[in-house]
Amino acid sequence: MSRRAILYLIALVILIAAFVLSSSMRGFWITFGAFLTLCILSFLYKDNPFYKFAEHLFVGVSAAYWMCMGFWTTMVPNLIGRLYPPAIKPFLPSIADEPVNFWFLIPLVLGIILLLRLSSKVGWLSRWSLAFIVGTTAGLNFVRYLRSDFIGQIYNTVNPLVVFAANGDFLFQETFSAIVVFLGVFCGIIYFFFSKEHKGAFGAASRVGIYVLMVTFGAGFGYTVMARISLLVGRMQFLFGDWLGMISS
Repeated sequence: MSRRAILYLIALVILIAAFVLSSSMRGFWITFGAFLTLCILSFLYKDNPFYKFAEHLFVGVSAAYWMCMGFWTTMVPNLIGRLYPPAIKPFLPSIADEPVNFWFLIPLVLGIILLLRLSSKVGWLSRWSLAFIVGTTAGLNFVRYLRSDFIGQIYNTVNPLVVFAANGDFLFQETFSAIVVFLGVFCGIIYFFFSKEHKGAFGAASRVGIYVLMVTFGAGFGYTVMARISLLVGRMQFLFGDWLGMISS
């Protein structure tokens, strides 16, 4: 028996179990969800039609969902509601009585120009809208990141190195943390200082900066891996708990 035949047989068994074991529509949908989960996990074996089916279904449903969400949460209140408020009175009565704002004709025109990307003749016009979107987004995010990350990191770095409590007691843990943060930031900056050769004490500080960077990147990577592991644990709990009933809640 070929591998593809084995895969089709497994799928058939799962679908039969869905109808036999499911006494309600909820049970059927749980079994169907388990089938899609197994289809995604089948990629660990090799690329196969079941994985492609689940992948395309996921992408299609996600695209349709976010398109509907974008229409009802962005276009309806921020475009139609600004240009013709009475049209959204059945959906959003709280903003239906606001005055018309003709400034929103500008994003309407830019949005129409952006759709010209679908045309091979006038598709170059969409670059104007795309440039406006990219430039505006970059400028707004730059100011936001400058305030939240850059200035916040500087503020947390220039804290007093020796910390005392309100009653004058010396706080060893807070002092140690402040010194480590200061030295880590200082050595990390030295590593990126290329106007002086990294030798002697300057080179030692640069190597410490490398260690600080590696620990930071490792912690970030570990956090990302743990987030993915939590998703896997959730799927395993769904398969062995909700579907097979082997894990009691």
